[in-house]
Parts: sequence; C-alpha cells; structure tokens
Amino acid sequence: MRGIAYALAPFALAALLLAGWEVACRALEVPAYFLPPPSAVAVSLVENFPVLFRAAWQTLWVALVALAGASLIAQALALLTALSPLLDRAIRPLASVVQVTPVVALAPLVLIWAGLDHPGRALVALAVVVAFFPIFSGAAAGLRSADPDLERLFDLYGASRWQRVTRLRLPAAVPFLLEGHKVGAGLSLIGAVVAEFGAGSGGGGGLAWQILDAGNKLQTDRMIAALVLLGLMGVVLHALLERLERAGLRWWRGR
Repeated sequence: MRGIAYALAPFALAALLLAGWEVACRALEVPAYFLPPPSAVAVSLVENFPVLFRAAWQTLWVALVALAGASLIAQALALLTALSPLLDRAIRPLASVVQVTPVVALAPLVLIWAGLDHPGRALVALAVVVAFFPIFSGAAAGLRSADPDLERLFDLYGASRWQRVTRLRLPAAVPFLLEGHKVGAGLSLIGAVVAEFGAGSGGGGGLAWQILDAGNKLQTDRMIAALVLLGLMGVVLHALLERLERAGLRWWRGR
C-alpha cells in the first residue's frame, strides 16, 4: 500500500495543482493571452502536436549530440589532467572560464564561426559548452578519488602512470562519471534551448523558435504547450540516465 502511495504521490500533486490552476483562471476570468487554463493548453498541445513534436525532436537531437561531444572532450581532458600535474594546472583555469561564460554571450560569435547558413552547428557547439563542465569536473574528481592505500600498493609494484590511471583511477571514477553525465544531460537540453534563443535562429526550428513565434503572436497556450513538451523530455531523459546510473553502479560494486 505504501509503495502505491509513493508511486501516485507525484501524479496526485500534479493533478491538484492543475485543478487549482483551472479553477483560478475560470473564477478570476484571467485573459487567455495572459494565462490560459490547463484545458486550453491541452487543446493547443493536441492541435499543434505534429509541429511541436518535430521541434522537440530537433531540440532533443541537438542536446544528445552535444552531450556525446561534451562527454568525449571532457573525459579526454580529465584523463590528461590525471596523467600530468602540469596539464592539470594548465587546463583547470580554462575549464572554469568555460563554466562561467554565459552561452548567450557566446552565441553571436559562434554563429558567425559556424556560418550563418549552418545554425545547427552553432547550436551543438553552444550546448557542448554548457554540458562540458559537470562531466569534466566529475571525471577529474573521480580520477583523484582512488584509495590512498591502493595508490601506495601501485607504487610498491612500480606501476607506470598509465597503468595507475587505467587500472586504478578510472575504475574508481565510475560513480563520479555517471553523476557528471546525469547532470550534463540535463544541462545539454537546457543549453540547446538557450542556444536557440541566443542564436536567434528561426532556421533551427527547435522548441525555442516555437516559443518565440507563439509569444510574438500572443499564443500563450502554444507557448506553455511547448514548455510542457520540453519538461517531459527532461523528465524522460533524466529517468533514463538514472536507470543507466543504477545499472552502472551495480556493475561497479560487483567489481
């Protein structure tokens, strides 16, 4: 019984909030262009679903490609920092600069570099910038988290630096890598949308363009419908990565 209650709790809260939203909009006679009731949003979602679905898929594709690119770059740089203290000292400040630089400020410049005829390249590059740091930070922290006793054992056996990294530090970094990718996945989706806003690219055709187009036409119901799809994408992506994390941790603990 308790398991059923835990499973239904999020849905019950969502239903309660939606019901309160609907009642408030109708009782206060809120203008539809200001805040439409959930029923109007649902109707708009059904009517515009083919267009919104194509836009959502395009945004999701950019986010997934960016996540893969950020993962490869971040793990390669983290591995370099683990192999060389000098490279570690050189790379970390630059990684911090990437973290604190607003993607909106980079968007016009990256769009010029990618070519105005290829906005998709700029969107992927900007989303990579957003997703990069948590993966790099998790990998770098994980590579430094090996058991000191095992480090001394590797010293005793005269292990090379490469053997130490591949046989000791990389296995120890697995939980940190999984958590970093989980955070990076959510940020890649956020980065894809923010990059679409920052690049101002109607040619991109993602969810951000749908939100901008609906806002310019005061179609608030379509704006919220696009946000609903974006939220659902985030929830599904997070759930898939949590499942992957649990499977990865089971394998790690088994080793």
